[in-house]
Amino acid sequence: MDARKLCDCTDLRCANHPANHENGCTPCVAKCLGLGEIPSCFFRKVDKDVSGVTDWSIAGFVDFVKKQ
Repeated sequence: MDARKLCDCTDLRCANHPANHENGCTPCVAKCLGLGEIPSCFFRKVDKDVSGVTDWSIAGFVDFVKKQ
């Protein structure tokens, strides 16, 4: 599977975005988990509009899902 086609993150400037290397989603997921966060693609699978999200933590994701 081509992660560049799967990824719906809009931050193409991020060095961890799959469009910027050949390592798929691993660098992004590793960075996010290291920070106690959930990658934006998980939020976008729930609702494409993540413009109001300020808390990317696991608890923030739970709250985001509950609001849907």
